Order: sequence, then C-alpha cells, then structure tokens
Amino acid sequence: MRTPIIAGNWKMHKNVGEAVEMVRMLDERVADSPVEVVICAPFTSLSALSALGLGKVKLGAQNMFYADQGAYTGEISASMLEDVGCEYVILGHSERREIFKEDDELINKKVLKALEANLKPILCVGETLAQRKAGETETVVVAQTTQGLAGVSADQIEKVVVAYEPIWAIGTGETSNGDDANQVIASIRQTIGKLFGSELAEKVRIQYGGSVKPSNINEFMGQPEIDGALVGGASLKVEDFVGIIKY
Repeated sequence: MRTPIIAGNWKMHKNVGEAVEMVRMLDERVADSPVEVVICAPFTSLSALSALGLGKVKLGAQNMFYADQGAYTGEISASMLEDVGCEYVILGHSERREIFKEDDELINKKVLKALEANLKPILCVGETLAQRKAGETETVVVAQTTQGLAGVSADQIEKVVVAYEPIWAIGTGETSNGDDANQVIASIRQTIGKLFGSELAEKVRIQYGGSVKPSNINEFMGQPEIDGALVGGASLKVEDFVGIIKY
C-alpha cells in the first residue's frame, strides 16, 4: 500500500513570519493524519521552519542545483538543503522548464544529485495546452519521465515521487478530470515499470497537480493510480490545505 503524499508548493509567497505562523498551525491540525504532508517553502523560510521541531509536516525545497559548491551565483546545493532540514525537493516544475528554460538533461542531473544527498526528489512532468490538443500528452510525459529518471538505480527509485502537472491546469482554475489524470499517471507508472520492473513501479508514488482544491481533491484521490497531490495556491491558506489533506 502506497502512503498518500500531499505537498504544498508555496512558490514565491510568504515571508518568514507568515511561514512560521502557518506551518505551526498546520502541524497541529494534521498531527493525526495518515497522509504524508510536505511544505515546500521559499529558501528564506526553511531554516526557521526546521527550528520549529515539526512533528507531522516535513520540509521540502522548490529547486536546487546539481553542483556541490562553486561559482553558481544565486543557486542552492543539495547539501545546503539537507543542512536546513529538508527531506524533499521539487525538481523540473513547469515554471522552471518554461520560464527558466530548464531541460530534461539538467533536471536529470538535479535528480541524481538529490538522491546522492539523501533528498527525495518530486519530479514534475506535464504537457502544454498545445501538446494536449495535438494528442501528444502521453508522448511528452513518457519522455520527461524516462529522461528525468535516467541513471537512477533500482535502490533509489522508491525515494522518488513523480508529480503529473498538466501545464495548462497550473494556476488557471482549469483541471484535468480524475479519469484523464488517472490514465496519464497509469502511463507514467507503466514507464517506470519498463525502466525498473513492475514490482518497484507499484511502490512509486505519483501525484496529480494543477488547481487542486478541497472541492475537487476527492475526484483525484478516488482514482487507483493517484497517490497524492502537489498543491499550489490552495496550500497558502491553512483551512484550504487542511481540507485537502483530510479528503
């Protein structure tokens, strides 16, 4: 049985005080939840959140670089994230791909470095609206999954979480329906099965992300292949995020 995982991606929101206030409340509200709960906060808040001594909520970062150290102005290394108490890191989010032009080769380097540093990558994959309309969803998602996991070992794959986030549904209010999302996620799991074997593929958790909120979480979590959600805007308010976690 795969443990559901609900992760909040705060993106570029909340200063340190706001982050501490919300996560302290969240940790109390979801203390008894059987769901794994992760908050991926801005780099500036991670140290303060770690210092809270959280019980239920785990910490994640929104990005990292693949080098251990060096002349990489503005970047953060895996060891730095581990040092401030991170367990997870989002890699390959569509905003990194689209705005910052990160490609599959770069994202794969980050995945491998995260695993080397004992961080658990949340590898994001997903198609654009144009690709969806052209019937290329499965082709795009399978390619991103395959390339993103290149070089990952059988011993490491269980530590990876994959997040299917159709780009056209992120922050738009538009969502894939449960059946469609389940079908794409089944393709992702089949791809992982071809790479690592079906037994290991059944252990990998795959999330859905894209305008997830309390009113539609049941539609996705009721699907057999969907193991959680990567939540954007609805993770910024305690009541909304708790409503998703307690689906």
